[in-house]
Amino acid sequence: MCGRYASSRRPEDLVEEFEVDQPVLETALEPDFNVAPTKDVYAVLERPAIGDERPQPERQLRVLRWGLVPSWAKDPTIGNRMINARVETVAEKPAYKRAFAKRRCLLPADGYFEWYPTEQRTSAGKPLKQPFFIRPKDHGVLAMAGLYEIWRDPTRADDDPHRFLWTATVITTDAEDDLGHIHDRMPMMVERDRWAAWLDTTAGADDLRDLLQPAAPSRLEAYPVSTLVSNVRNNGPELVEPLPLEGELL
Repeated sequence: MCGRYASSRRPEDLVEEFEVDQPVLETALEPDFNVAPTKDVYAVLERPAIGDERPQPERQLRVLRWGLVPSWAKDPTIGNRMINARVETVAEKPAYKRAFAKRRCLLPADGYFEWYPTEQRTSAGKPLKQPFFIRPKDHGVLAMAGLYEIWRDPTRADDDPHRFLWTATVITTDAEDDLGHIHDRMPMMVERDRWAAWLDTTAGADDLRDLLQPAAPSRLEAYPVSTLVSNVRNNGPELVEPLPLEGELL
């Protein structure tokens, strides 16, 4: 599962990194070192060019809410529990099938967090969980495979600029051996040479399955960080600073 991640890059840096044709942003997001479900996040996707009479697909940078709301949902609260889509079933599940076919995106991240129990105990006698930050060893951008949907709010008027809610989910897969001891699932990465193919709205199902491959072994590193990240109200670069491991892992 991927339930928290860090995303601190500026939009202009993401535009350059992902070769974005058109940023579609009302305002820039602040650097976020504790991205949690229902927060706004950056997403790279392909959509028809805005304003063209014969629109051609263009690569856009947009702000979406983390937690996918299917177009058929009665209300948006369903998105609170749809932050991850398992790669094993993403092409068949009703909630994700249409998005997987036509609405794929990349969710840029510095890295993501996972928690692992230690020998230390809480006051209630439960194992104290140690957070780890997992990022590329070269400190480059982590392009997580994602899906997005556009939900029409039936309570808003047709001329309301906020009548459409754009939401996203992270595709997850089995964790590689080096990271599997921390958590058995991890976000699915899309390597740079596959970005264009992943975002291509005309790609077929077989092509897409070939694109979704686990990260190359040893491409990522994991290290302990402050337990402050466990509280979503805490935010700042100190949350991703390496710390010594206190106690033994179970």
